[in-house]
Amino acid sequence: MGDVPLLLYGLIAVALAFDFLNGLHDAANSIATIVSTRVLRPQYAVFWAAFFNFVAFLFFGLHVAQTVGSGIISPQIVDDKVIFGALMGAISWNVITWLMGIPSSSSHALVGGLVGAGVAKTGTSAIVWSGLIKTGSAIVLSPALGFLLALLLVLAVSWIFVRSTPSAVDNLFRTLQFVSASLYSLGHGGNDARKTMGVIAVLLYAHGFSGEEFQVPFWVVLSCQAAMGLGTLFGGWRIVHTMGSKITRLTPMQGFCAETGGAITLFLATGLGIPVSTTHTITGTIVGVGAARRVSAVRWNVAKDIVVAWIVTMPMSAFIAAACSERPWPPAPPFPWSHPHSTGSRRRVQLQVRQQLAGNAPAQRPHHRGRGARAGEDRRQGRDQGIP
Repeated sequence: MGDVPLLLYGLIAVALAFDFLNGLHDAANSIATIVSTRVLRPQYAVFWAAFFNFVAFLFFGLHVAQTVGSGIISPQIVDDKVIFGALMGAISWNVITWLMGIPSSSSHALVGGLVGAGVAKTGTSAIVWSGLIKTGSAIVLSPALGFLLALLLVLAVSWIFVRSTPSAVDNLFRTLQFVSASLYSLGHGGNDARKTMGVIAVLLYAHGFSGEEFQVPFWVVLSCQAAMGLGTLFGGWRIVHTMGSKITRLTPMQGFCAETGGAITLFLATGLGIPVSTTHTITGTIVGVGAARRVSAVRWNVAKDIVVAWIVTMPMSAFIAAACSERPWPPAPPFPWSHPHSTGSRRRVQLQVRQQLAGNAPAQRPHHRGRGARAGEDRRQGRDQGIP
């Protein structure tokens, strides 16, 4: 195979690495509530979430992949540098926020990376504004909808079980939380893995491996689901702590309402082909169940820090992507003897300086002469001038 297929395989590997990191980074979204309520131990919760992340391709279409692959930037301007820059921007920001324990959005990091790399190549004409506006609106709408649904679910459940004993309610929702956590993990795999599918599919399209129309091959679907599932297995414990206990303390009933509200939001967004942030969604639902108890139950300073991270995610990943995709690499010297530290080059410089001082600088030699002829002439003229 030539260089292009090898480079293509390398970029696909980087995209799958991003998907793995996405599962690692966003594992907290799937398991934070079920772990914080002590329904499942972390080591069991990650297996539970990873399984439903993987099987999500059986339940959802590829609308989100279509949006990411062709609805954020124009597929016609996509090349290897654009994809590499977009992935580097998203991965770099994911690693930074993961190390800091900040639940930022892997989805919007990827969208910001695509926009930054596309603009760096052709300017703002690369942007598909309808898709970008739709995705940007979801930054506000998905947590708001999750907040509202979780709040309403808590109020409804509290009214239904008002005559039940706390222990009976607790035992019931410990069981029901297995269902809600499964649904949320299903929605997470159905929305988040589709974004990487879109990136790989548009890369294949740019290389001419997808035919005349943009499409997502089935092997890409399986690879992305598997990469995200493996990432979820490794978990993100710093973010689990932030999501599960720093924002507000959760009971099994509240955990059920938060996960159910988040799952409904993700199902709606995936059906509409909108790449939403699962981090934003679950954060909104956790704040909603906390606010249903009392406003002071929510640690608003932690929620404020998370919102700030949301706001800067797309600009920061776009900036990193633009820098990575358009870095001015210095050109390599065309021939080894033209390197400034080579012996032949030093000899020619010494010779030219000596001749200029003597007032008899030679005329410019033609470029077509070979290496051996030039080096031999340099040595002969150097000996004549007393250069060792």
